Amino acid sequence: MGLFSKNFLWGSASSAHQVEGGAVNDWSGWEKANAKRLAREAEKKYGHLPSWEQIKDQATNPNNYISGHACEHYRMFREDFDSAQALGHTAHRFSLEWSRIEPVEGRFDETEIAHYREVIKALRARGIEPFVTLWHWTLPVWLAEKDGILNRQFSEYFERYTTKVAKEFGVEICFWITINEPEIYALNSHYRGIWPSQKTGFINFFRATHALNRAHRNAYRVIKKINPNAKIGASLNTSYFESAGGRISNCMKWAVDWLWNMRFLRNIHNELDFVGINYYFHNRIKGFWFNQNENKKISDMGWEIYPEGLYHVLLDLKRFQLPVYITENGVADMNDVFRADFIRDHISEINRAIAEGVDVRGYFYWSLLDNFEWDKGFWPRFGLIEVDYETQKRKIRPSAFEYKKIIEESAIKP
Repeated sequence: MGLFSKNFLWGSASSAHQVEGGAVNDWSGWEKANAKRLAREAEKKYGHLPSWEQIKDQATNPNNYISGHACEHYRMFREDFDSAQALGHTAHRFSLEWSRIEPVEGRFDETEIAHYREVIKALRARGIEPFVTLWHWTLPVWLAEKDGILNRQFSEYFERYTTKVAKEFGVEICFWITINEPEIYALNSHYRGIWPSQKTGFINFFRATHALNRAHRNAYRVIKKINPNAKIGASLNTSYFESAGGRISNCMKWAVDWLWNMRFLRNIHNELDFVGINYYFHNRIKGFWFNQNENKKISDMGWEIYPEGLYHVLLDLKRFQLPVYITENGVADMNDVFRADFIRDHISEINRAIAEGVDVRGYFYWSLLDNFEWDKGFWPRFGLIEVDYETQKRKIRPSAFEYKKIIEESAIKP
């Protein structure tokens, strides 16, 4: 597989709310209040998809939109990590559930902290490097009731939580991710109003990104003070914006590249040890119009599959001269028809970027398990491992073994 070093990390990713089950946070309450509405709206949103007939029964069922027990990874994490080890993974990205650790303002649950310590130990025992995400979108109820990230003291609340966690796990964790996809969260929760707390407007969007920017910086300083050797980054959802040509298209590309791909990164790049990239989207711009994609290949969710975009995104990051980890990259593919090619093609584009001097050090497929995909519920199937949500039985998909072959091939030097 070319230019991957022997220290390159291969793995998969997850987030607490999407796999653990049983959480009580702002999302779990929102799900129950909105499940019937989401089920009613499903056909309008997804009826055009080629996968509609397969997903229809699930997508129109209100229970689909309530996370409930999810994958019961909270209980079954050792079994799941056994599978990751068997598949050759050398790293795993997961998140801590803030609402478990600090369920009441200022009070930390030592039992939950002990649970996550066991998760870390389980990974280490299997030779898997843990990448810990501090915040993957869910908020404790007490903080949501105080206006969430728009509360003027949000960064101080986040700093207190980070301080506690870093003191508990500081010497056990080398890699920290402070915040997951701040731009996606700000867009959907504070501009489009489709996620909790369902705020809208540009002002709220910019307030949200500013709050998360400040929260990252505070967390970075706290962790470094506790463990100067820690490597700290943030995971950003970076799209490949492509101009179809012409002055207007070029100007539009420049503007959205700055607003979406670079704005948050430029504000925090002096307080990053690495950049985490979540790559899912290509967006071709023609004149003033976005999403003018050819869509030759699409996922079950209708997202275009465009591996070449990852190469361009990585080249754009070269200017920051920071190590890069692909902290998410995955595809909804319930029948496991194109996942193996998806993984191999994206990894080929990473290899291409490395050849041009981009310091990429790891790849995390999204996700290890089928999981709860936020306002879409359970029907999208991203997992290397298929989950039967009725029985919680796991079944490793063929594509997972193809990924294992890629990992093994990477150890063979050209």
